[in-house]
Amino acid sequence: MRWAALGTGAILIVVAFLAGSRVADTREGLVYEVVTLLAGLAGVSILLYGLVAPMSQGGRATQTPRAAVPAGERVAGLLVSAILLCGIAASAGPLWALLGGVLLLPMIAGCVYLCVSFARAERRDWRIDFQKLRRGG
Repeated sequence: MRWAALGTGAILIVVAFLAGSRVADTREGLVYEVVTLLAGLAGVSILLYGLVAPMSQGGRATQTPRAAVPAGERVAGLLVSAILLCGIAASAGPLWALLGGVLLLPMIAGCVYLCVSFARAERRDWRIDFQKLRRGG
């Protein structure tokens, strides 16, 4: 399954690059632009899934790993969102900052969830084992 995800992701990324070369300021060019964006999004998502999906052994669920990084690096996403909101408030005003906060809400919620789940999980080194990927499981 991992190789299928890697192959499909790579093919979708190639489709995105090919469609990107046909983008123009016409109706057909706008269709190619949509194909570029959607194929790129799906391709990168599937490719990342193929690289970091947990390998289950014998149907057992894998435990959530704890990142081997300092706590300061885990909250970097929250810091980035705060900087973005302050920049919007300073340059565009408080109403635009409110709109930016609404748009950044999924990112903020995701960062908080990841910080809490990594803090509660068991400690282990986090790495991608390319040898297991090459052997197929």
